[in-house]
Amino acid sequence: MKTTIRRYDLDWLRVIVFGLLIFYHVGMFFVPWGWHVKNNEIYDWLRWPMLFLNQWRLPILFVISGMGTFYALGKRSMGKFVWERFLRLGIPLVVGMILIVPPQVYFERLVEGAFSGSYWEYFTTVAFDGVYPEGNLSWHHLWFLPYLLVFSWVLAPLFVYLRKHKTRFIEWVKHLIQKTWGIYLFVIPLYLVESLVEPFFPITHALVDDWFNFIFSIILFFYGFVLIAMGDVFWQTLAKVKKKALTLGVIGFFGQVIIWLFFEDGYVIHFTEALLKVVNIWSWILVLFAFAAKYLYKPSSGLAYANRAVYPFYILHQTITVGIAYYLMNLDWGLVPKTLVLVVGTFGISWLIYDLIILRTPILHPLFGLKGKSKRKPAD
Repeated sequence: MKTTIRRYDLDWLRVIVFGLLIFYHVGMFFVPWGWHVKNNEIYDWLRWPMLFLNQWRLPILFVISGMGTFYALGKRSMGKFVWERFLRLGIPLVVGMILIVPPQVYFERLVEGAFSGSYWEYFTTVAFDGVYPEGNLSWHHLWFLPYLLVFSWVLAPLFVYLRKHKTRFIEWVKHLIQKTWGIYLFVIPLYLVESLVEPFFPITHALVDDWFNFIFSIILFFYGFVLIAMGDVFWQTLAKVKKKALTLGVIGFFGQVIIWLFFEDGYVIHFTEALLKVVNIWSWILVLFAFAAKYLYKPSSGLAYANRAVYPFYILHQTITVGIAYYLMNLDWGLVPKTLVLVVGTFGISWLIYDLIILRTPILHPLFGLKGKSKRKPAD
């Protein structure tokens, strides 16, 4: 299972989905759900596009991460891979919890009236007192990093074995996904977790007690590795199922909307909604991979820059969004002006910090997960 092909479409998808994350977090300022700071006017209709985006935006990132792990293990031993995962995920997580996340909690505490004073006073007195939400130490939006780190470490021995040996499992999956609806059998484990585990373990992002989110996400991470291991068979299957997947994705989401609007909770409704949800998630993941493979499988200098910048942007962006939102929340500006300020401000300030400070200061590179530039061009 060796490969030298650079999947530029996966790089594009990674950049696009992380870019959507900024728009999603801007949207959280305006919708009815709880968030770190909230606008003085809530727009209920925004929950529909937000709900659509919310269901697949993180699942596809776990799948892409599993795919990236397949490629990473082709160039490293398991020991080097485990250490490299710590450097790339663990160090930015710790740095983020110490330097990047505390301003978010500071603004939250100001809004709640739980703290008054300057940020310096907050940082030097209570910023690391206790664990959030009762205390102030948190990883907030960086929760993706510890999960990915644990997934990588837990599954590394299995992944190494699968990569080095021509197993019956891999051959069976290849045969399976070549059948008309074979790739949709991947929905079954997701459905069992969604229907049987989710009701008992609400999502907390705390890792230690977040059993539904942990199991659901590690399955998707595993799927990513397995699917990319299929080689051309996977991409050929995507080309055949993309229209079916698009249809099922539309049915899955609007089926959920009908349930949310017109039906009461109950056992039948719960299991039906769970099925619609996982079909929706899996369908949009397949759709995005299929159309990216068709239209985005090409390199560019812009992609190379964006792909390197996306990790620091991810680390920085929510703190910038929350900081700007705090000063906008009580202004009577309306949805469009505030959204423009938040989006442009978040992208702009993130870019300035990345391009003018992080990128030009090599000592900061490992703190934000940046690797050195490769001297060799990836194979086309």
